[in-house]
Amino acid sequence: MTPQPPTKDLVVLAADGQIEFAVRGLLTRGRSLQFRDLACDIYVHPAKDPGCFLRGHDFLRPFYRQYSYALVVLDREGCGRQQRPRLSLEADLEQRLAASGWGDRAAAVVIDPELEIWVWSDSPEVDAALGWTGRSPTLAAWLVSESYCGPGEAKPSGPKQALEHALRVTRKRRSSAIYRQLAERVSVHRCTDPAFLKLKALLRTWFAATE
Repeated sequence: MTPQPPTKDLVVLAADGQIEFAVRGLLTRGRSLQFRDLACDIYVHPAKDPGCFLRGHDFLRPFYRQYSYALVVLDREGCGRQQRPRLSLEADLEQRLAASGWGDRAAAVVIDPELEIWVWSDSPEVDAALGWTGRSPTLAAWLVSESYCGPGEAKPSGPKQALEHALRVTRKRRSSAIYRQLAERVSVHRCTDPAFLKLKALLRTWFAATE
C-alpha cells in the first residue's frame, strides 16, 4: 500500500508557553518572512527545555507521516546541556530526529541563551509591550544604568533578568501574550540573532511563498 502524503505542513514542539506564543506570532508574519500560509500545530513539552532536547525526537516520532516538517524550539539555558554550544546541541537533536523517521524533514532551533534575547531591539514596540512608553529614562538608557548593557550595545547580558526587572518597574505581569505581541509587531529585520535567522531561513526554505 502506498503511504498517504502528509495532511499538514508543520508540527512544532516548544519548550514552554512563551516560546509557543512567540512562534505563533511569527507564523502570522508570512508576508514579511516570505513563506506561505501554513497548516500548523504547536505542542509544548511537559518537561520544558530538557524534555525537548532529550526526548523531542520521541515526542515527535508518531507525527512523521502526518506532517511535512517538524521543528523543535528550546532555550540553551536550562536544557540540561547548557555547557555545550548552540550548534552542537542543534546537530545532536537533529540527528536523533532524523533517525526517528523524519529524515531531513526536521530541524532544531536552540535559542542562545534564551528566548528573551529575541525580545530586545530598538523598536518602539518593545517599549509598548513592556509598559515603558513615555517613561523617563528611556528603556535603552535604563538598561545601561542597571548595567544590563554597555553604551551602544543592542542587547542586554542576562536578557531574561533584564526583561523581568523591566516588568517589575512598570508593574506589568510577565505573560506569554507579551511574546506573541512582540513577535507579531516588531520588524523581523531588526533581529540578527543566529537562532532567529535559522528559523527564518527554515520557514522560507520549507514553505516558500508563491506569487
